[in-house]
Amino acid sequence: MNLEELFNRYKEQSIQGRYITLEAIEPLLEKFNTDNQVQVIGKSVLEKQIYKYEIGQGKIRIFMWSQMHGNESTTTKGLFDFLNVLNSGSGFALQLLNTFTFCCIPMLNPDGAELYTRENANKIDLNRDSQNLTQPESRLLRETFEAFKPDYCYNLHDQRTIFGVGDTGKPATLSFLAPAYNEEREVNESRMKAINLIAGMNEVLQKYIPNQVGRFDDSFNINCIGDTFQNLGVPTVLFEAGHFQDDYEREETRKYVFVALVSGFELLSENDIVGNGIGKYLNISQNKVVFYDLMYKNVKINYDGNEIITNFAAQYKEELVDGKICFNAYIIQIGDLENHFGHLVYDAKEELYKDDFDNLPKVNQKANFYLGNTKEFVNGLIKS
Repeated sequence: MNLEELFNRYKEQSIQGRYITLEAIEPLLEKFNTDNQVQVIGKSVLEKQIYKYEIGQGKIRIFMWSQMHGNESTTTKGLFDFLNVLNSGSGFALQLLNTFTFCCIPMLNPDGAELYTRENANKIDLNRDSQNLTQPESRLLRETFEAFKPDYCYNLHDQRTIFGVGDTGKPATLSFLAPAYNEEREVNESRMKAINLIAGMNEVLQKYIPNQVGRFDDSFNINCIGDTFQNLGVPTVLFEAGHFQDDYEREETRKYVFVALVSGFELLSENDIVGNGIGKYLNISQNKVVFYDLMYKNVKINYDGNEIITNFAAQYKEELVDGKICFNAYIIQIGDLENHFGHLVYDAKEELYKDDFDNLPKVNQKANFYLGNTKEFVNGLIKS
């Protein structure tokens, strides 16, 4: 099966970019709701509706949720691309629907999605509320889990551009985790199923994004929802959609989310999962904080009358302005950038740094500056 061709055919064109709100997905849910498959399961803190969508009649029950963190929208896009496949009427769709029953909460945190924040409207991280269940969104997730009784859980997230695949210099475009179920991080039957599934998906992804798949840290935290569900005996897979080169809108990354979803379900439906994939799982390099968005090397600065050569880096902050996400670059590190990489690297070749303040780069300062007499940088990029 050509998964790229399948993605291009079923990509949901109505949702693009990073800012995906409830209003964007409600028409899609309405389109899918041909036989009462879509239901309102409750409301958010700010009284926005939270939906679940159920489709299929197979024995293997799959529970999936996205945008638990409101500003993590890439997996929501990939999920709707996949749901388009399920609604296509194709032979492959029928195979999946006869094998699986899918229950999806495509946007658990609609308030956070609207505000473009990680937290909900009460400023609570829902992924740290799986035990206390203080928030209505957390309670709805748990109630749906208990009623649906899944065989597998898919916990769908985004991760920041700072993550790379070990020390390879490659960005972690997708990362996975089979969460621990106890403090000792032991592997039981349930966790092994998640490990085997990740190993299978990774083998497929390596054909598309070689060396750009990472493994997330498995430190145990029972307050995290994945750890809780794994602790309750349900194999749980954490997805973390990350950066692909020059893809800050994450339109390329959504394709690999789609590839992972489709390939994983294809492997499960054909019972083609390896029996003990822990070696392959552990061979996936662990995520490491090694990237800056923008890196400037060999920059000359005039410091107290002395000219020195240094480096500095800038990072984008995603800021919601008038309903759009703006990527605003701020200086974040000055000096030794050893063992770090930049998604974009500029060699100043000892040109003199100047800005409109005191001609010294400072942490948290907007990345607007000059190098030499002719090169102006605006928002971190050279002005053409």
